[in-house]
Amino acid sequence: MAARAQTAPVRLAKTQRQHLVAKLLGSHAVTSQEQVVHLLADEGVAATQATVSRDLDDLGAIKVRSGAGESIYAIPELPRDQRAPDDHLRKVCADWVVEIAHSANVVVVRTPPGTANVVGSALDRAGLPEVLGTVAGDDTVIVIVADGAPGGPLADRLREHAGL
Repeated sequence: MAARAQTAPVRLAKTQRQHLVAKLLGSHAVTSQEQVVHLLADEGVAATQATVSRDLDDLGAIKVRSGAGESIYAIPELPRDQRAPDDHLRKVCADWVVEIAHSANVVVVRTPPGTANVVGSALDRAGLPEVLGTVAGDDTVIVIVADGAPGGPLADRLREHAGL
């Protein structure tokens, strides 16, 4: 890693810091919380050992044996095929979706203010093969439908789930 110019360490927001901690654990064989503090400092981020301890706990980090036999921190990944039940998407749509529109391979889902993230997360976790991804704002979710799949059928399915 290249040496950084001497600047005052910054304090990141919790989610930003935790994202960086997870990234560091994925790219280094980290054996201690103190090592995480030093790696963060190398990135120009100030954090205490107590903060790192809470971050590791929040991230669900565990100690595992490395190939070299040492005990290192790792964050277990959820299986890629772990999906939320279909009933979950149906319930979320019925509770929170108020309007649906589509154009080509984009579906726009409207929700009450502050609930778009709930609907976006349910769509992401549903494992629908035609859904490439979602972007959720405050009251709108943009659903990108995979190439070759029109947005109309997905919009109809979500309307049915929502009772619209």
